[in-house]
Amino acid sequence: MTTALLRTAGELHARTRTGRRAVVMTMGALHEGHATLIRTAREIAGPDGEVVVTVFVNPLQFGAGEDLDRYPRTLDADVKIAERSGADAVFAPAVDEVYPGGEPQVRITAGPMGVRLEGASRPGHFDGMLTVVAKLLHLTRPDLALYGQKDAQQLALIRRMVRDLNFGVEIVGVPTVREEDGLALSSRNRYLSPEQRRTALTLSRALFAGSDRHAAQEALRARAREVPATHARAEALSAIGESRAAADAHAVAKALPGAPTAVRAAARLILDDAARLSPPLELDYLALVDPSDFTEIEDDFTGEAVLAVAARVGTTRLIDNIPLVFGNLGAAS
Repeated sequence: MTTALLRTAGELHARTRTGRRAVVMTMGALHEGHATLIRTAREIAGPDGEVVVTVFVNPLQFGAGEDLDRYPRTLDADVKIAERSGADAVFAPAVDEVYPGGEPQVRITAGPMGVRLEGASRPGHFDGMLTVVAKLLHLTRPDLALYGQKDAQQLALIRRMVRDLNFGVEIVGVPTVREEDGLALSSRNRYLSPEQRRTALTLSRALFAGSDRHAAQEALRARAREVPATHARAEALSAIGESRAAADAHAVAKALPGAPTAVRAAARLILDDAARLSPPLELDYLALVDPSDFTEIEDDFTGEAVLAVAARVGTTRLIDNIPLVFGNLGAAS
C-alpha cells in the first residue's frame, strides 16, 4: 500500500470513502508513539476503513519563547513511518490552508480546565490546541480520532470540547508508549544530551514510585476490609490464623496517611532528589488530579485519577503522567 501525501482539504475530500475514517493528529517528527496510534487506528478502522494522519505544526499553540521555529520538521520520514504503520493518507497542509485568512479571530476557549497545570505554565496553549483540533476535525471529517494519553490534559479537553459542542466524532485515547528505560516517547527527547536524558528519567521513576505506593496502599485497604465483622467470625478466622493478619492490615491501613497524600509524597521524594542532580531537574508541577476537570483530588477520593508531572531539563520541557484508580468502588467501606 502506498500512502498518499495530500496538501489540501479538497484533495482529501475527493477521496472515495467506503468504511470509517480514523484520524491521527500530529505535529510531525513521528516516533513509535505515533506509530502505535496509527496501528491502533488501522485496527479500529478495519480493512475497509481509512486512516488519515495529519502533520501540521500549529503556530497558535506555541507561546512566546517556545520552540516553534526549532520544532523538528521531518515530513519525508513521517510519510514513511505512516506508511509502514498502515496509514492510507498523510494530510500535511500549509498554514494558509488551515488559516486562510491569517490567525483566526474566532477561537475555541478551553475554559477553567485550560488554565490549570499545563495551561498555567503555557498561557493560551490549550485555546490554540482546541482551535486547530476543531479545524482539523472539520477539514478531515473523521468518524473517530485517536490521541495519546501522554498528553492527558489535552485528551481531556478534546473530549470535553467534542461533548460540549456536539462534534459527531468518537474520541479514542491510546496508552502512553515508553522507551525501554521508561522515558515516555516524545519528539522533544531528541533535544536531550546523554546527561540530560539520565536526569529526565526521574520523571517516569517518580510516577512509578507513586504508582507503587498506590498499589501497596490499595492492597492494605483491601485487606483491612476483610477484618471480621463479628466476634464469632473473628474466632473462626483465628482458628486458621487469619484474624491477626487482617487486624494488622487494618491497623496499618488506618495509620497510613490518605492514599493521594502518600502517592504524592512518594513521587515528590524522587523529584526532590532529581533537583540535586547534574544537570538538575527543574520541576514545574507534580499533581494528582481528577481527569474530568484536572483539579487536585482529596484523600477521600474514589475513582479514576491522573498523576501528572512536568519539568525542564536544560532547555527541554517534558511532561508525563500515569493513570491510577482509588478505592474498590464495588466494595463497602
